[in-house]
Amino acid sequence: MKYFVKSFVVTFFLLICTHTFAEQKIVVLDLTYVLNNSKAGKDAQEFLKKTFKENAKKYSDIEEALKKEERDLLAKKATFNKEEYTEKMNSLRKRSIDYQSQRRTAIDKITTQRAKARETLLTRLDPIIKVYIKENNISLVADRKFILGGAPEYDITKIIVEKLNKELPSLNLK
Repeated sequence: MKYFVKSFVVTFFLLICTHTFAEQKIVVLDLTYVLNNSKAGKDAQEFLKKTFKENAKKYSDIEEALKKEERDLLAKKATFNKEEYTEKMNSLRKRSIDYQSQRRTAIDKITTQRAKARETLLTRLDPIIKVYIKENNISLVADRKFILGGAPEYDITKIIVEKLNKELPSLNLK
């Protein structure tokens, strides 16, 4: 009789816990997909890639011109007196330092724009997710990268992307 009561209590407790957890609704959201495939996210990525490529081309041309000028200066070293050569070399070094500074500034600007775009997307995404959670009585939203598997009907990524596209069609990064 003692074991019967214990097994009954344990079984009853397990049923109660199982029933409580069964009412919880857990869904999955692929945040990386949302950021990369929403209209605003795609536009921001294209703009940043285009800007990066333009800067890379521009600074590559400047770097090549500086290297060519350095080679020419070294080749003509014998024709200059010491003061002229030192003056021209110092001028070349100064332009090289300016080039590196401009290049670093351009890269920092792109990095800042990227971080700002991501922050804006996440800021606008948060209320959309909160409204969706409230409307659909969801207990937990988990990021896809932390989930090993699950049924596809619990993935709300495409729904959230559609809602984000309606609310935020583009970012103005100019």
